[in-house]
Amino acid sequence: MKKRWMELSPGAEKKQEERFQTWLSGGNIPFKSPEAEAAYKERVTLIKDVIQMNKVPARIPICPSVGHFPIEYAGISWYEAMYDYDKLAHAWEKFHDDFAPDFFNSPRTVVPGKVLDMLGFKLYRWAGNGLRKDQQYQFVEGEYMKAEEYQDLIDDPTGFFLTVYFPRIFGELKPLEKMPLLPPVHEMPLVPPAVIPFGMEDVKSVFHKLSEAGDETTKWHSVMSRVSASIMGKGYPSFSAGFSKAPFDAIGDSLRGTRGVLTDMFRNPDKLIEACERITPFMIKLGAAVCRAAGHIMPFMPLHKGADGFMSDEQFKTFYWPTLRKVIIGLIDEGMVPQLFAEGGYNQRLEVISDLPKGKVVWWFDATDMVRAKETVGTVSCIAGNVPLTLLCAGTPDDVKDYCKNLIDTAGKDGSFILSTGAGMQGAKAENVKAMIDFSREYGVYK
Repeated sequence: MKKRWMELSPGAEKKQEERFQTWLSGGNIPFKSPEAEAAYKERVTLIKDVIQMNKVPARIPICPSVGHFPIEYAGISWYEAMYDYDKLAHAWEKFHDDFAPDFFNSPRTVVPGKVLDMLGFKLYRWAGNGLRKDQQYQFVEGEYMKAEEYQDLIDDPTGFFLTVYFPRIFGELKPLEKMPLLPPVHEMPLVPPAVIPFGMEDVKSVFHKLSEAGDETTKWHSVMSRVSASIMGKGYPSFSAGFSKAPFDAIGDSLRGTRGVLTDMFRNPDKLIEACERITPFMIKLGAAVCRAAGHIMPFMPLHKGADGFMSDEQFKTFYWPTLRKVIIGLIDEGMVPQLFAEGGYNQRLEVISDLPKGKVVWWFDATDMVRAKETVGTVSCIAGNVPLTLLCAGTPDDVKDYCKNLIDTAGKDGSFILSTGAGMQGAKAENVKAMIDFSREYGVYK
């Protein structure tokens, strides 16, 4: 029997077209003028053309990953951005007003610090909580799942996250360790022991804290929705909506940690592969849900541990690519266009990752050879990238223009290319950012 998500379902093509039309319509976006609405639809059409690879678009879309450059450009601290939602909104609107890229990156990557404080979040340090107020957040590497707990994750991912993982990464949610195993609650005598923990004072306090955190998140969400609607209303579509990950990264980043998952490839290979398979459906649902709610089509997928040098080609083919490919196919089956950000270099992976249906994904490269990417992956998928952050920080506007010209002449040849940054733009010179956007819009016209 053919395994699920190995090949596209027959209705995938139709679903993708429907998703594009929903995105193109603009839904309930409050456009500032008919000209802004026309600009919005022109930009969505550009992206549609470069992704589907059916025709050469009018010009190359300019979609830099702003990272957290808007915070620096607005002259506010990281602490202010995370705790004063109006200042964060102003910073994002100012950036798009002053630089006018083709697409808009959401400010939601800057999460509300008050919520993290309320829950005692341990997985990161951030401004005002372990870091200076002018520092961006930092991941805290660790083994938050033990090697002997693979079977518990495989048997019941939701139960494991709720009663084991969350109490370890949220200091205020430790009482959730007392929660019962709920699937067996299917007979009357099983009801009392299942509900006893809900009467415990420390467990009740958890739900009160979650309610308070939900109220605070709602305030942040309201401001982020307002500024997003304002920027889109000026004619800038959002470049992505939703989020997902490669199953290997979901385990290696935040559960086992880098050292743990590297060890597991040798000591627990079968359990690691089974766990990746087990959470694949969750990664598909995660990526599709927000896109559907937002009327969008592209879930963002940062790829971390598949880069050159992290694992061998054989390990990539064994542990990383099979379930990542299933997530990609599953999202395409839902009508989505996965936006795959290949962090680091993917020069060793180009032939392998070319094994995808044509015109269905965006491969966004960081430090990969874009000429080779065009010759391999670029024959079946839209590619994006890869103006280096180092160049934006230390180069001159002329250096940036020269790099963009070469990118457009090579990776942009014959269409199916989005000009973007290799990573974010933290520390970039404003004049270099402006040179990248203005020059590429003028030069990247197909004639």
